[in-house]
Amino acid sequence: MPETILLPIDLSSPPSWERALPRALALVDGGVLHVLTVIPNFGASMVGNFFDEGWMERALHEVGEKLTAWVNAHIPDAQEVHPHVVHGRIYDEIIRAADRLEAGTIVLGAPPADVTDYLLGPNAARVVRHSRKSVFVVRD
Repeated sequence: MPETILLPIDLSSPPSWERALPRALALVDGGVLHVLTVIPNFGASMVGNFFDEGWMERALHEVGEKLTAWVNAHIPDAQEVHPHVVHGRIYDEIIRAADRLEAGTIVLGAPPADVTDYLLGPNAARVVRHSRKSVFVVRD
């Protein structure tokens, strides 16, 4: 049965997608793949005052171009794929996108665990904890 998959990636961090991408492509099974990247919030509103007006629109456009190039380089031509760039708190935006896009599954790359850390990264853990969608976590 065709699936709708959401694959959140960090364009600046290949470990966020190198192992998750093949899993997402295997799960999508002729369905629709949505690839999402999130431009994170700065936290304090006073930080935003250091940027000129329109910087976010320019950032969204530039990251959108980079995401489109990534999609063209990594997703097979036969796969229906839709890139999305959003701005906000990473885990909130992933959950919101999954709901809005009616994704059946979120496929997340997670940092490797070592002897001192057997937990997911903070964004992955929050997505797993709060999402109403199935979440497939792919360890590095």
